[in-house]
This record gives sequence, C-alpha cells and structure tokens, in this order.
Amino acid sequence: MRLWSDRRLRLSLTGLGVQCLLVLLAVGAFSVNTGNNLLYLVFSLMLGLFLVSGVLSRRALQGLTVLGLEEGNLFARVRGGLRLRLQDGGRGRLRGLELHLSLDDGQVEPGFLGRAARTGETLVVLHARPGHRGWARVRRLELRTRFPFGLVEKARFIDLDQELLVLPHPRTPPAPPAGWRGEGHRTVAQEGTSSPEGARPWREGDPPGRVHWKRTAQRNQLWVRTFQEERPQGLHLRLDLSAWAPGRPFERELERLSGAVLQARLQKREVSLEVHGSMAVRAVRGHTPCWRALALAQAEGSGDRPGAGNLR
Repeated sequence: MRLWSDRRLRLSLTGLGVQCLLVLLAVGAFSVNTGNNLLYLVFSLMLGLFLVSGVLSRRALQGLTVLGLEEGNLFARVRGGLRLRLQDGGRGRLRGLELHLSLDDGQVEPGFLGRAARTGETLVVLHARPGHRGWARVRRLELRTRFPFGLVEKARFIDLDQELLVLPHPRTPPAPPAGWRGEGHRTVAQEGTSSPEGARPWREGDPPGRVHWKRTAQRNQLWVRTFQEERPQGLHLRLDLSAWAPGRPFERELERLSGAVLQARLQKREVSLEVHGSMAVRAVRGHTPCWRALALAQAEGSGDRPGAGNLR
C-alpha cells in the first residue's frame, strides 16, 4: 500500500503496518462510540507508535551521499564484490538500511547498513554477478528501511549512472604438455624440504604426494602444490583480432586467455599480452591490465584463420 511518492522518495505500509492501521481505526471507532477514556489512551499510544515509526525511518535515510563505486576484478558469470563508499553524516546513527543496486545485464545481491560510521565514511560490499564481459551500467541505488518497528517502509533512490568494466569469464585452460614453451626448467623440491607457496595444474611426472586436493576439487582436474624452489618464468599471451569474427568462438578464446591470466596470478607469475589489431599492436603487462585489455577486445576478422590466440 503506497501512501506517498515522488521521484526520489517512496513511503509504503508493510503487512504489519496495514494490520496495525486497521486495529488503530477499530480502536478509534470503539472509543468514539463508547466514550471510554482507556480506549482513547490506547488509540493515542498506537497512533504515536505509528507516527514515530514513519519519522525515524525517514530520518534513517538522511545524511548519506555516494562517494564512489569500485568494481575491482569483476568477472562475467562469476560472483564478485562491488565496494560502495558512502559519506555518512549520521555519526553513529542507527540506519537499518537495505541497499539495492540496479545493474544492466546482471544481478546484485542486497547489502545491509546497520549503523552509521563515526569516521564519516562507510564501506558496504555488494555481491554482483554480471552476465557478459564489457561495459555494464549501474543505473541507481535504492535505500530501503523498516526501522524501527516494521510498520512503515521508506525507500530513497540515488541516481548513479556509472559504467563498470566486466572482465571475461576465467575459463580454466587445459594443462599444457611437458616441455611447454615459455615454462622453462623447473627443479623438483623434495617432500618436506620447503613450504608450499601456490598451486598449478598437474603435469606428467609430478609425484602423487604433491596433489593439492582442495584445488583439485574446485577445478575438477588435478592440481599440485608448488614450492619455493620452483621459479616459473613469465607467461606471454598473444591475441590476433583480425583472425576472429564476433561470436561465441571468440568469446571462448577470451575466456581461455582470461583463465590463463588467473592461473599465472595463482602461480605468482608475471604475465604480458599482445593484442594485434588492424590499426596497431597493443602490449600490456600485469594481471589486471591484461584482463582489462581482454574485456575491451573486439573481433575484426572473418574467423577463417585458426590459432588466433596462443600462449608462449
């Protein structure tokens, strides 16, 4: 039941509020017909409770300003975090707010803000799951509250109109064969002589005692622990845009390269990427710059030539 609304603020009754209002009207009618002072007192108390609920819930929405929205590394079809920074002038005020963020081609789980920060800046992490790579627009932020009694719900809308860059889905690449170019020689550490520092996909010749069972269960393929003695060389990726046409095969290639970047990051390896386009060649270095370059890549060819992307 909506009582009053404008473009930025909405006031509505909850189910409990509707029941309270009906009881309030019934008590008021009985008090008028019977002239019972006790019923008048009950009517006044219920009306005061109803009004206090509306005033405090509206006050909980005041004094909040959006400072910024940070996407971090947000991957397509993967649950990731959005860091929402709010300027809070409440200085410890109780809020009880639900935060709802509208994202084009994606879903964002509601967040919760219980109390205002005394420092003046509040951080709320919202979990989002975008549908596709590329730019995604955040339309608005909705703040809802039923504080303090759950009788009246107020909602305030804040227009954001901000774009977030969604990275390609990190598809796990197949385990490379022994002697894969660019890997370099690896020394095999003896069991118990060094502490493990990471994990990588299983290769032929790896001892069974080094299987990383938790990572194996997560990835549905064998992974082994890496040790401090192992010093993998950097990974170099190459993508030829003129060899791919827009479509699902090109997206799967981007996902494969994105998964290779993620694997290199887990192994604490350096990674670089060359993107060959019709106009120029772009080279980037680092995990996040490589992901962002893949997210913005657009196919330029007919897709007749195979092997457009490779790892070295």
